[in-house]
Amino acid sequence: MDEKKCEIGIVGLGVMGRNLLLNTAEHGFPAAGYDKDPGRIHALQEAAGGLDIRGAAHPAELAALLKIPRVVMMLVPAGPTVDAVIRDLLPHMARGDVIVDCGNSHFEDTDLRLKTLAGRGIHFLGIGISGGEHGARHGPSIMPGGPRDAYERVKPVLEAVAARVGSEPCVAYLGPGSAGHFVKMVHNGIEYGLMQLISETFDLMKRGAGLTDDELAAVYERWNGGILEAYLLEITARIFRYVDEKTGKRLIGDILDEASQKGTGKWTSRSAMDLRVPVPVVDAAVSSRDLSNVKAEREAASLFIQGPGTLFGGRRAVFIDRLERALYAASVITYAQGLALLKAASSAYGYGLALGEVARIWRGGCIIRAAVLEEIRSALRNDPDLPNLLVDRRLGPEVARRQEDLRVVVCNAARLGIPVPAFMAALAYFDGYRSGWLPASLIQAQRDYFGAHTYERVDAKGVFHTKWEMD
Repeated sequence: MDEKKCEIGIVGLGVMGRNLLLNTAEHGFPAAGYDKDPGRIHALQEAAGGLDIRGAAHPAELAALLKIPRVVMMLVPAGPTVDAVIRDLLPHMARGDVIVDCGNSHFEDTDLRLKTLAGRGIHFLGIGISGGEHGARHGPSIMPGGPRDAYERVKPVLEAVAARVGSEPCVAYLGPGSAGHFVKMVHNGIEYGLMQLISETFDLMKRGAGLTDDELAAVYERWNGGILEAYLLEITARIFRYVDEKTGKRLIGDILDEASQKGTGKWTSRSAMDLRVPVPVVDAAVSSRDLSNVKAEREAASLFIQGPGTLFGGRRAVFIDRLERALYAASVITYAQGLALLKAASSAYGYGLALGEVARIWRGGCIIRAAVLEEIRSALRNDPDLPNLLVDRRLGPEVARRQEDLRVVVCNAARLGIPVPAFMAALAYFDGYRSGWLPASLIQAQRDYFGAHTYERVDAKGVFHTKWEMD
């Protein structure tokens, strides 16, 4: 009887949950799905075809359909919904069972849930999944963290459903506790940065150089065919060619210029500040989305505040080539910031992350997949203790060779009055990181002057305070 039961159960049959369940069953693992919405259960059964998939109308029915020890994956919104689903499942779970959170939960919540469930003898895994609905159906990048023995229980399923690059599945055990969800959070932070950089190239080419939608699509297609090859550039080119059935015009022109967010970028910035790791490109991307949302204020300000009014005066083709090289440099800098944060978190939280493995599983399936990740993987494998990608023997010089392009792009943007906060942040980080001396000495002196916060000296060890003013 047990052999006829399902290998895995999935709670939450929205697009992601349904597609992951179909993916699982298609790879030979009988699977069961549960959702409070009967319509979603019906939609799953209609999509199942001849696959070994079963629907459950209640958590108790789901539990009864599963092999023991049971494995239940949740694909539900982060936050209170995760806790509510766990409460619904617990009466039907037993010691040794595994509950898996496949959503974008905050890593601190994951640690708390893991500890709470461990007290009841139930394993808890926090798994980041990237790739959207297409990835869930055809192969995502999967970032698991939690107890190693629980991961081994689900490893065959995860390796089967994950995206593949060559013969390698884009999944790897990342570490204990909330390692998986922390890595996914940083993945999303990098995603914020890269999307902001690409949007700034759009602005520079559209408002600055006057390119049409067709010309923009052609540029992004060309870029995607070279060193910048990346999923985000691939879809960007498609976006500029997409015609709205309603209007018969390019859809991009009718999309409101306000960008929403679900919080993972903000969490990345906050976590980086807690660990004292600078991630200014991510910070700029989060702030830019916030600025985009004060649409009414921006429109009013545009009538009141005048910019430089300068027109683009150079050769478009030359500038676009520079922009391509600058985007490569800024993209590597963005990955460098994210990986530096992962390195610090691994030490602070005991994750034991192998950053080369993180880069490996990001090469396929996920939103930030790009050709440069192969170079990043090699760099981190050659030197697992590499402090920053900018000092890698290959990638560092590649970025340095493009610094002049980055500077020209930032200067042109400033002259034209076009905001490029992510490019500016990338350049400032590059210049700050390569500086053996920074003006923080003045900040130390100021803090000591007004608050007696003390300072350190270059010519003597210890902590010092100066009485800057006479009474």
